[in-house]
Amino acid sequence: MDSADAPAAYHPPLPFTGPNLLAPMEGVTDPVFRDLVSALHAPRDLGGTFTEFVRVVGHALPVEKLAEALGARRPHVPVGLQLMANRLEPLEGSVAGAFEAGAPIVDLNFGCPAKGTLRGCAGAALLDDPPRVEALVTSAVRAADGRPVSAKIRAGGEDDRDLETLARAVEAGGAALLTVHCRTRREGYADTADWERLRRAVDAVSIPVCGNGGVDAHADLARVRAETGSAFAMIGRGALADPWIFSGHRADRGEAAGFLLEYFDRMRAAGCSAGQSAGRVKQLLRHWTAGALVAGTMEDPSSERRQILRIADPTALMDAVRECGARTTVAP
Repeated sequence: MDSADAPAAYHPPLPFTGPNLLAPMEGVTDPVFRDLVSALHAPRDLGGTFTEFVRVVGHALPVEKLAEALGARRPHVPVGLQLMANRLEPLEGSVAGAFEAGAPIVDLNFGCPAKGTLRGCAGAALLDDPPRVEALVTSAVRAADGRPVSAKIRAGGEDDRDLETLARAVEAGGAALLTVHCRTRREGYADTADWERLRRAVDAVSIPVCGNGGVDAHADLARVRAETGSAFAMIGRGALADPWIFSGHRADRGEAAGFLLEYFDRMRAAGCSAGQSAGRVKQLLRHWTAGALVAGTMEDPSSERRQILRIADPTALMDAVRECGARTTVAP
């Protein structure tokens, strides 16, 4: 049969309720953060979220561990479970377990550039080996047994010359969705992001593409889809700065402080220590722009932002956040 006459590969439907997605972020997108962000948005504004990556090493992960990563079921916002693996058999068992735990979609991480991940030949290390990427996707799709699998890649390793090859490897493996972070592994999280790479990925495959990288404001969500042809748009660090970014709501100072205070309280209720909970709040404050809550930049050591981040005592830190939310003028 001529290839032009071959039937199109079947791809199971995606579970998302809208085109805007919250990116999986290690140390950020735990159930508490995901639930708080999801509660701010209608399903049309935030179509889905993802867990932090769950590392698969020598053996398939138990269903209980995968269920813990997913957290309590939230039927109005789909939560995909992201796995990072470099071996086929443990991945297959973990994919099957993820769906048993209730995941509506499993995502494969080929994009994490952390040094520990690269030493383990996982994440973005696999960008140098497109055939291995295809084999891992194929293995996951087989284990998914008709349920959707997606894969998240970067534009390449040292450069972007293999972008189309990587995109086609994901498609050939049977993935229902390709997410492309438009920076390379070498570029890490550089300030600039080349959306032309997203258009190249869209042109290279027939499956839907989700654009990630440089989507930093609410207006960017529609713009990246319009300019690149991506079916979906994904935000990572932009949601750390403004959790309302998916709807475009302009939070006031009280709402902004209230989010951080509730985040701290819920982290404590989830079993984190006061110090751990304060650390998560500080992680957000480094990026925070919502409600003009804190003034100054990270680059200015005398800024209000840096002064608050130097507060060691968790109670004092949250008191400072509360005071910022209560004031009626923006600090200089």
